Amino acid sequence: MRRSLLLLTVARISFHIHPSDAFGTMASKPSAAFIDKLALILVRNRKQLVVRSRGKDAFFTPGGKREEGESDEDALCRECKEELTIGIKRDTIKRYGTFQAQAFGKTEGTMVRMTCYEADYTGELKESAEIEEMKWITSDFEHRYLTVTGIMILDDLKARGLID
Repeated sequence: MRRSLLLLTVARISFHIHPSDAFGTMASKPSAAFIDKLALILVRNRKQLVVRSRGKDAFFTPGGKREEGESDEDALCRECKEELTIGIKRDTIKRYGTFQAQAFGKTEGTMVRMTCYEADYTGELKESAEIEEMKWITSDFEHRYLTVTGIMILDDLKARGLID
């Protein structure tokens, strides 16, 4: 049995509501688009696992978008199996945190919100057909190779003393 820190991100499009809209005032411009994701963060030997999709330059936190009718738990388990070939132990899943930033490769104002979890898993980590590379990184990894949310997560893990 392995105990690792997991961060899950599931995606569906929603809309960001400006704080003034929450109090019933009308905004003069449209709200920004939102991508809601579940992301998996694994920490082992004080390093975080990141992955790079085939044909892409940036590394990201493993995870993905929620399918129609899928719960966070179901999406986390499916995405981990699809990307990393591991099985998540459902009874060990617990929330880690949420990170929000400009979505990588999307138009200005499109935000991504990553809901993160930790859990135990079974199996051996391997790149799937959609993942070209896995890398264990520390906080000094070059930020130019990470997404904005990836940098935020890395900084948070460092601040909590979980990675070097």
